[in-house]
Amino acid sequence: DGPTLCLLSHCDTVLANPDEWTHDPWCGEVIDGELWGRGALDMKSQTAAEVAAGIELANSGWRPANGDLLIVCVVDEETGGADGVAWLCENHPDLVRCDYSLNEGAGAFFELGGERLYGVCVAEKGVCRFTITTDGVAGHASNPRFGDNALLKLAPLITALGEWEPVYDLTDGASALMTDLGAPVEDGDVGAALDRLRQREPLLAAFVEPMLGLTFAPTVISASGKINVLPSQAKLRVDCRTPPGLGEALVRKRVAEVLGTEGYRLEFTEQAIGNGSAVDSPLMDLLSGWIAREDPGARTVPIVLPAFTDSRTIRATFPDSVSYGFFPMRHTSLAQMWPLIHAPDERIDVRDLAFAARCFSEIAQELLGSAS
Repeated sequence: DGPTLCLLSHCDTVLANPDEWTHDPWCGEVIDGELWGRGALDMKSQTAAEVAAGIELANSGWRPANGDLLIVCVVDEETGGADGVAWLCENHPDLVRCDYSLNEGAGAFFELGGERLYGVCVAEKGVCRFTITTDGVAGHASNPRFGDNALLKLAPLITALGEWEPVYDLTDGASALMTDLGAPVEDGDVGAALDRLRQREPLLAAFVEPMLGLTFAPTVISASGKINVLPSQAKLRVDCRTPPGLGEALVRKRVAEVLGTEGYRLEFTEQAIGNGSAVDSPLMDLLSGWIAREDPGARTVPIVLPAFTDSRTIRATFPDSVSYGFFPMRHTSLAQMWPLIHAPDERIDVRDLAFAARCFSEIAQELLGSAS
């Protein structure tokens, strides 16, 4: 008897347009010490590192003294995970039942005041996408006054969403992060704490801000189907990300604060509540100790992922489990990594694959012990 550690990953990727890339996005070649290709960061490298760690452990004769090591690789994460981890949890929960799991979500280093920090994702935001609809009267575009253009009614709503000054909703993981970054939230004033961080490290503050509350991102507009027809209806789709544990009620409140309650219709189209794990745990202690040994002077900090991963399903299915996102990269900074995810020229320093594989191997041995 003992804990089960799951090394989780997905091998599906988003699409790529070869015309936008310096090298073929499907080449999988090492060029100047970097592995190029779609999925190099998100997240086939972590799949490779986890599998390599498992193979190395098995070939060495290692067996856990207590518990089990699971390696789970799925597809369908990029389209929501319904046919991947969610399907496994619903239909074969015993195959993925675990006490601890490591997945994507964090691990690239960043610097603060000359100190190297490695993020460990302890929580993930949820998604609460919605559509705003405005109504008008159709007419011929040659005479705009003989009609009521619904698109013009949508325009000020888009502007209001874009100019909205966020109201922060601090969660435990985000609070712990701000404290670890030397900008603790005092008297509930998240904005003041963020301003202090922004004065020291403006780029880091830009990464951190979405972790602290709800965000609106208008992304898709649809109106008239013909260029010479005034639209009688216009729709705006908004990608809204919510703090862990919060959902539609908060979004309705914020939308009303920003747009008022008249002149549009609001329809929610997709919702998933974010969740998180305890910041303090035996697994966090092991990850922190490993980083301190491998990169002397560096340390780990908890982060809240502005997006979401399959870890949210593991947490929801097994509430007592601890699920973190961690793929340690010593040679690739957060500032270098983030612009390449889902973007052209995605690539990773090959040294980071070996770095991460060693991490997964050694953490498994420390957590589960050795019977050999």
